[in-house]
Amino acid sequence: MAPPTSMWSLSSTTFSPHFAKLKTSTYADTARPTPLHNVRTLAWNVTGKKIATGAADRTLRVWDPERPKTQDSTELRGHQGPIERVAFSPASDTELATCSADGLLRIWDLRKNTPAVVSDLKLRGEPFTLAWKPNGDDLLVGMKNDTFAVVSRSTTKVVATHKQDVQSNQTVFGWAGKHIFVTTGDGRVKIMRYPSFELIHELNAHTSSCYTLCMSPTGKYLAVGGGDALISLWDTEEWICVRTFDDMTGPVRSVDFSFDGSFVVGGSDEGNRLSIAHTETGEYVHHIDTTHPAPCVQWHPNRYALAYSADTQGLKIVGGITPS
Repeated sequence: MAPPTSMWSLSSTTFSPHFAKLKTSTYADTARPTPLHNVRTLAWNVTGKKIATGAADRTLRVWDPERPKTQDSTELRGHQGPIERVAFSPASDTELATCSADGLLRIWDLRKNTPAVVSDLKLRGEPFTLAWKPNGDDLLVGMKNDTFAVVSRSTTKVVATHKQDVQSNQTVFGWAGKHIFVTTGDGRVKIMRYPSFELIHELNAHTSSCYTLCMSPTGKYLAVGGGDALISLWDTEEWICVRTFDDMTGPVRSVDFSFDGSFVVGGSDEGNRLSIAHTETGEYVHHIDTTHPAPCVQWHPNRYALAYSADTQGLKIVGGITPS
């Protein structure tokens, strides 16, 4: 399913005046006010009309960005461990995949008033990353034992496993679905063919562990976040690092591009602000002060709205509620 038409792009000089006017809304889970209710994963659906959050206290919730009250959200129950990752299908705005420390991969159907589990899969390992193939046919699940499981969406069965020789963290697909990019514990990014997992190139990206990465919507750049508190930006034609962004306090746990690829932001579990940079110039154009570190960040898929985790406060979205 294609997302709706995106808004126009802003320049590096006009972004901050526009973004500073947007309201920040808090989506606090008043039904689960526990010390462990810190959002550890979040994801927009392809249209930007829903956003899912998963917490350490096993709470899994789907929000309407226009309605920040808990009673207007939907809680998805059943996981027996902390929620490790949530990911909406790129081919359906009502299909959500989740994985938990309980070893379960679940796929949910959100079309009905009472969401239903489409399928469960018990994995041989503890899953902590999810990546959908761009056409929605496969899910790539990363386990903490550094094994990847390829799961067919049509059968919800593991069709292949690939053990890695190094600590493997987050994975993303190239937009054509023919390559995968994997961050590693030794500071590299592996580029492999899919589905063979044949290694074709490696980026010596950071001086410490690479934790997170994101492909720009245009496919022009790959952003990589590391334990050295840097975000590196890589040209996907020549595979050279064109610039780094250094306004982070601690290890970069998430990184994301705006819908047009013009701006990039990173999240960390240290520090009290988010810094938004212009991709082409490397200039920092806007800062968001936060009361707590925000390790999870993600841009809205078709406009300038930014979601981020806010410790026990739950979820915050800048520009989540559109002006009437």
